[in-house]
This record gives sequence, C-alpha cells and structure tokens, in this order.
Amino acid sequence: MAEQTIISISREFGSGGHEIAKKIAKDLDLKFYDRKMLDEIADSLDVKVELLEKYDEKPRNFFMTRRIGKHTNSMEEILAELQFDYIQEKAASGESFVIVGRCAETVLKDFDGLISIFISGERQFKIQRVMDQFQLNESDAVIKMARHDRKRKQYHNRHSEHKWGDSRFYDVCMNSAYLDVAGTADILEQYIKERLKKQA
Repeated sequence: MAEQTIISISREFGSGGHEIAKKIAKDLDLKFYDRKMLDEIADSLDVKVELLEKYDEKPRNFFMTRRIGKHTNSMEEILAELQFDYIQEKAASGESFVIVGRCAETVLKDFDGLISIFISGERQFKIQRVMDQFQLNESDAVIKMARHDRKRKQYHNRHSEHKWGDSRFYDVCMNSAYLDVAGTADILEQYIKERLKKQA
C-alpha cells in the first residue's frame, strides 16, 4: 500500500455509505473514523460525549448564534472545527485511514494520499433500507431521510469549497442500489488498489 492512504466517504442517508466505508477499512486494514471520534474529543475536553453528539454534522443556527471574525458561539461550528483539527492531525501524522463525512475531501485536500468518494442511491432502495434499519413505515422513512440529507447538505456546503454531492469534486461517485453494500465496497476497493498501484 502507498506511504499514506486516506479514503474520504461522503454519503446520502440510507445509501449504506457508512457500512461501505467500514467494510473498506476492514478489508484494506485501515483505521476507521466516524462519529466515534467524538469520544476522544469529549475526553480531551473533559465533557460528556452526549453533549457533543447533538451538534455533530449539523448546520449552524443562524438565529441563535453569532460569528465575529474567527470567533463564534455556535456549538455546531465549534465542534466542526474540533473535528477538522482532529482529522488533520491524524493525516499530518502520516496515518492511513478511512473517514466518513466531516467534509474530509475538503479538509484533507492537500494530502497526496487522499481518495474521495461519494455514495448515492436510488430513492426506493434508500427508503427500504431506512425502513428496515429503523423499523419505520414508508412515510416516516421518507421524512427521516429528507431531514438527514438536508442537514448534511447544509453542513457540507457551509464548510466546503463545493456543493455536497457535486460529482466534479470527488474522485468517484457511485450508486449503491445496484450492487448493494458489499458489492459496492468491493468495486471501490478495486479502484482504490489500482489508484495505489499508480501512486507507488
């Protein structure tokens, strides 16, 4: 494997992007970072992780918060910056890993080993997955899916240089509906391995 490999995976809610990322990390023997990084951040701040979780990957509330220069009282933006610093430190250390969300394709854009991926999915495929995972009826699954994607889009567009899901700014965009989670992960692993051969 190359000297450093960083796989950033952004995803639509219900597409299986998190599971795909986890499988890639396991199969390629890479460290895996997702919202559990909040545990380490909470420990470093000596606060309960539950306090941070409610602000994770959420857009700033413009009516309740203010920003003056680099200073803000928005917990959403403070937590975002803490997570950006966290993954930048991991990358700067030379560590190879898979990271889910956190605008990593922008935050880590200067690292040569970065491969950025966006996972989408057919609407009915995603709805069924959300229904199965959360034991919801179809209408509730649609509402949950729309709410999560709206927040992710707002969060991403606030902190990134490009629009969420814009294929021009990712190395690979893939629809997981046709090969499901395992098949999509396998194809992406082949792509990653071929990229690494070119970089070697």
